[in-house]
Amino acid sequence: MNSITKHILLTGGAGLIGSHLTEQLLQKGYRVSHLSRSEGNDARVKTFVWNVDKGGIDEQCIDGVDIVIHLAGASIADNRWTEQQKTAIIDSRTKSIGLIYNLLHKKKHQVHSIISASAIGYYGDRGDELMTEDSPPSNDFMAKCCITWENEVDEGMALGLRIVKFRTGVVLDKKGALAKMAMPVKLYLGSPLGNGKQCIPWIHSQDVVDMYIYAIENENIAGVYNMIAPNPVTNKQLTRAIAKQLHKPLWLPNVPAFILKLLLGEMSTIVLGSTKVSAQKIEDAGFRFKYPAVKEALAEIYG
Repeated sequence: MNSITKHILLTGGAGLIGSHLTEQLLQKGYRVSHLSRSEGNDARVKTFVWNVDKGGIDEQCIDGVDIVIHLAGASIADNRWTEQQKTAIIDSRTKSIGLIYNLLHKKKHQVHSIISASAIGYYGDRGDELMTEDSPPSNDFMAKCCITWENEVDEGMALGLRIVKFRTGVVLDKKGALAKMAMPVKLYLGSPLGNGKQCIPWIHSQDVVDMYIYAIENENIAGVYNMIAPNPVTNKQLTRAIAKQLHKPLWLPNVPAFILKLLLGEMSTIVLGSTKVSAQKIEDAGFRFKYPAVKEALAEIYG
């Protein structure tokens, strides 16, 4: 089946990755639709509206669709992790895919694959231990979120669907996490966080998009894969690399861990936890990274 005859439905299509992925799918000749909370403004993309909280979905959204890419989910870093926010983070990921599966159960369709985001939060804070896709999960909030998320996505196997889950690391792009990391550096206030030795499993946004397209075009890809670059760095190394790329000095001492815990509460695990993750499985499947090293990744982003 060539790309022109493939119809891709994206949830979270207006987000950072969704917008990049939409653009490149369109350039490659795919037909692209979005499932969104509001009407879209791109004439090239048909937007279907859903309301995950109320269980509402436009039932026409799956008509003619071959592959669903599930990127929808509330941001994990926008608000403090109250019990209400934790519930919203999990529900936005699990109830949303559940709505799609309910629709596939009751309506005739041609969907054959679900490609879903997950997160390296599955592994939690594991120091310098190298995590593979077979490593056991942690037991903190992010791990529980990822386990519930992945289990819900796996419900599609009962429908005979090919399931792909990408445990995504810190995505480097001009927007998002990198912008937050770079801002204090730009203001001459940059410094490593905690002891700075924690591993940051990062990936360039272009490699993220390319990996989703690789999963679309290679139907032997199934199961779970780590979506991270093959060369992890520590928080200190990444901070220094950002400063070097931006030609800014680093002169302040490290930000003490206790201050981050006071400011962020439980959410501080995102910046203080160390997760060293292997990219071997996706490389063994034939995927080739455009930006395997952080220096080249940052040079492309800021170049």
